[in-house]
Amino acid sequence: MQTLPRITVEVPVLSIGSGPADYEGFDRYVDALRRPQGLHMTLFHLGVLEDFARDVSGWTKGITSAEAAGRRTASWLRGLPVLEGFSGTADRLIVLGGGAVRGLEVEVPQHVRDYQVSLVVALHELLDELLVDNIDDFILSSPALGFRSPRWVPHIAVGRPKNRSRASIELARLAVECGESRIRNRQLLLDFDA
Repeated sequence: MQTLPRITVEVPVLSIGSGPADYEGFDRYVDALRRPQGLHMTLFHLGVLEDFARDVSGWTKGITSAEAAGRRTASWLRGLPVLEGFSGTADRLIVLGGGAVRGLEVEVPQHVRDYQVSLVVALHELLDELLVDNIDDFILSSPALGFRSPRWVPHIAVGRPKNRSRASIELARLAVECGESRIRNRQLLLDFDA
């Protein structure tokens, strides 16, 4: 069974460190080092839009149909403000996803954290419009959203850990440059136009 692409709000990573060697050095710590061209930092994960719409419909016991939830959510995503590119720093690799991924933890400017919080606040407002009650419970239980922690950890996934250790790996401080925010798989939103 093929999985449909997920919708996320993310920023592309333009550079890590002072040159390619800084990033390529991570292969000492991870297997299958990800290609630098595809690196990104996720600010908000919605999941598969069809699944999210079904979650809403199920939670509201059909008061909000999956079709209406999908259309409204697609419109909401298209209307989100764009976060301008920014610079951050990183000095350690952490383990994420129950141990399946090693990521570069990034210190981001406060306005980036504020933007990420604004996305969660906007999600609450969307869910209220969609007639979802007990919104926090819905967010934590929706399989599509997949929220496991209320705390956002800015990071860039770089590969699978070489070993089972969950310990952080301290690094020399690296500069991280990110581009403006974008919606991954934005073209899928066209499927939900009225």
